[in-house]
Amino acid sequence: PLVRGLRLARGAPLLFAALPASRAIKLAATGSPLLSAYDRLKRLLRDVSALSEVDGILTYDEQCFMPSGAAEARASQKAVLAKLRHQLSTSDDMRDAIEAVRGREEELPDPRMRANVRDAVEAFDKESRKPQDLAEQEARLESETFQAWQKAKAANDFSLFAPNLSEMFKLKLEVAQVTRPACVEAYDGALDAFERGMTAERLDVIFQELRDGLVPLLNQIMAKKAAQPEVDAPHPALVPGPQWTPAQQLDLSKEVAAELGYSFTNGRLDISSHPFTGGAGPTDVRITTRFSENWAEGFGATIHETGHSLYEQGRDLSEEGRGLPSSSALSMGVHESQSLLWERMVLQSREFWDYATPKFHKRFPFTKEATADDFYATYNRVSPGFIRVEADEVTYPLHVILRYDIERALFRGDMEVDEVPEYWRFRMKSDLGIDVTTDNEGCLQDIHWAFGAIGYFPSYTLGAIIAAQLFDAALADIGTHTLRSQISRGEFGPLREWLREKVHKVGSVHRSPDDLLQSICGQGVSPQPMLRYLREKYGALYGL
Repeated sequence: PLVRGLRLARGAPLLFAALPASRAIKLAATGSPLLSAYDRLKRLLRDVSALSEVDGILTYDEQCFMPSGAAEARASQKAVLAKLRHQLSTSDDMRDAIEAVRGREEELPDPRMRANVRDAVEAFDKESRKPQDLAEQEARLESETFQAWQKAKAANDFSLFAPNLSEMFKLKLEVAQVTRPACVEAYDGALDAFERGMTAERLDVIFQELRDGLVPLLNQIMAKKAAQPEVDAPHPALVPGPQWTPAQQLDLSKEVAAELGYSFTNGRLDISSHPFTGGAGPTDVRITTRFSENWAEGFGATIHETGHSLYEQGRDLSEEGRGLPSSSALSMGVHESQSLLWERMVLQSREFWDYATPKFHKRFPFTKEATADDFYATYNRVSPGFIRVEADEVTYPLHVILRYDIERALFRGDMEVDEVPEYWRFRMKSDLGIDVTTDNEGCLQDIHWAFGAIGYFPSYTLGAIIAAQLFDAALADIGTHTLRSQISRGEFGPLREWLREKVHKVGSVHRSPDDLLQSICGQGVSPQPMLRYLREKYGALYGL
């Protein structure tokens, strides 16, 4: 039978190229010591992956179910687990397996095998530079800082969080310097943990291009709103309030998540203070959401996390994928592109509300006077606000850029943690024209720093950029009229399977998001498709 291979033409599926006959014969004839070494490496990598999956379950439990009195014990458990994972990742057996394949990935017959070796070598080199005590300290501090964040958030007092956060930034600076010494700027090392190959220098260019396009659009929209306040007044039936009962919101969210393709056989949906996707790999993908009197918040969060979960549940479970680097997400930006594509390009499209409006009418009879046009217009209102996860498409990137600027300043030593609240208030006023009066509506709102995800925030906006590029490619491949008609009828399978073949199953076969996008769209990461999408959509909505 033919072994398929990689084709990089725009719109082509990922196939796996036939191994040249001479090399295949040679590997078979020699019994291939290289393949034997590779198999040994795979076994070790799967053991490390299994420990990471255990950590995923502990973390999910910690954020959803664990009693507060167990915090100290959980921190110790995760520290021990981190030690075991670090020991296995840097053991003599792992070193021997790595050295047996180092520099020989091009001799392997399958691009997934080559990606496994490439990424395993890079991960080993980074992890082996990290002392065991630093790995334990990192796991313990992440758990302790999360608990401190919860207490500070309950008290609406950043000062209760600041000491732990200061420790966290110092530790993550050390980790970045130790594990990625070649980075020109230490913050590049933090970025690389989430966006392989990304640098602050390149982000500056991307974010500036995005900002230059967004600010004039936002100013136009706000001027129109000031002149005509009724232009985006929400339909009376769709205003937030106690009539949006959490139980009915949860039932609707579960129904739509399932129809998008989320498998409850291999997942579950719970409530947490901050929506997230967790669990233990493709066969156990768990999502959380939260509900309030603002119906759009919980519904949007569920669709967002469903997008993440579809990526996870669609990962490659074949022999060369299961529990191996090639099946993991290429970057957090690519992961965010999957959640944002479903949230922005699908949920926030006009077509989606032809499908969803009858469901809202059924669950919430008081909305029956609201049409699909009303839902669409209400959901897509542009209104600068305090909370990032509730921000509209136009203002959202400005929230991300603020956090990026703070992270980078703290890493450089240009800012102290105690200065964060004041700087936050200054930037929200200058960027969005709003006055932040409490820590919970300011610098305590996000969970990311609490569990050590420093360098993650840029992934959100990179994800939005990538989502726009991917959706353009899907429209070209499936057909604009065809795909939009499918969405209006609730037929999400064709888009989901397109993403599964182009992105989910491909995992980390490509070296970078630029390479992945080049194979699908014919160009690397570019904010222009996103800016064009926003101008066209909101130009029409606001009559600009």
